[in-house]
Amino acid sequence: MTVGVPREIKDQEYRVSMTPGGVSRLVEAGQQVIVETGAGEGSGYSDSDYRNAGAVIVPAASDAWGAELVVKVKEPLPREYGFLRPDLVLFTYLHLAAERELTLEMVKRGVTGIAYETVELADGQLPLLKPMSEVAGRLAVQTGAFYLEKLHGGSGKLLGGVAGVEPARVTIIGGGIVGASAARVALGMGAEVTVLDMNIDKLRHLEEVLHERLITRSADPLSVEEAVAEADLLVGAVLVKGARTPRVVTRRMVARMAKGSVVIDVSVDQGGCVETIRPTKHSDPIYFVDGILHYGVTNMPGAVPRTSTAALSNATLPYVVKLAALGIPGALASNPDLAKGVNVHRGNVTYRAVAEAFGIEYRPLG
Repeated sequence: MTVGVPREIKDQEYRVSMTPGGVSRLVEAGQQVIVETGAGEGSGYSDSDYRNAGAVIVPAASDAWGAELVVKVKEPLPREYGFLRPDLVLFTYLHLAAERELTLEMVKRGVTGIAYETVELADGQLPLLKPMSEVAGRLAVQTGAFYLEKLHGGSGKLLGGVAGVEPARVTIIGGGIVGASAARVALGMGAEVTVLDMNIDKLRHLEEVLHERLITRSADPLSVEEAVAEADLLVGAVLVKGARTPRVVTRRMVARMAKGSVVIDVSVDQGGCVETIRPTKHSDPIYFVDGILHYGVTNMPGAVPRTSTAALSNATLPYVVKLAALGIPGALASNPDLAKGVNVHRGNVTYRAVAEAFGIEYRPLG
């Protein structure tokens, strides 16, 4: 099977879906890998690196998209829709529950779309979402600390405070991988940190592993409202597998925050858990609502592409190897984890949460 690695075209998206090491493994397994020229530049990998690993370097996106299996980082953008076709298998982050237009295009064009974010292990873990969730959670706090500085639009608070001056307050909605990663960094920087979640066992685990200064609260509406009002930095970290993120934080809650506070909603690519959030891009990342700074970049890990590319490729490569070796029927039959990742197939929506998001008929793989 031919495997295509196109260059990412999302605004300031510097990641690439596969490292030269991953290419080498596929080539050794007998697969042909086609890499668009310049695809790895943003992550520090040259065409020569890929060529030395055994890849065929091609000059145009259409050449890479012409492969049987295309492996990407982010969802196709409108100018890439023309590359979608019935005999194509696309393996990437899709987040279709927040992308009606893309969903309908993929259905119309008959492409098989396997979403990294819905590949699911038997114990419920999401192995291909986890590495980018770790990166995004850490970045959310770094970025929040940056925007709290007065010259960047914030209130002028130092996240960790100093002797005799209290630290900033960080409120994190959601105690999963993103939330835990954000809490770890915020605590390390000396902030006062509150994590809210509906799952008490998850909060208990966070208390056990993070210890110092961590405050945990059940995410009932009153507790959320109180914690949001107190926050200097609010991090949205809510995840519902494959579905649109519920709006947990209302505009009224945001309006109660102190002017110059910062909202960073990591779940924005699934619609966002903060009512006032909207998608932004790295070249224009922030806006203000009621004096509160909002950051809604949908591809946050793209800011640290070397780390993100390596982490993502490490996680996805075993699945890419299986898909390339066995094809769709064989790979899905032998790997139920991968089968859960199929969101659209042969003109049908095959992931229930996506179908329900848009009132489209759900047809399970059969």
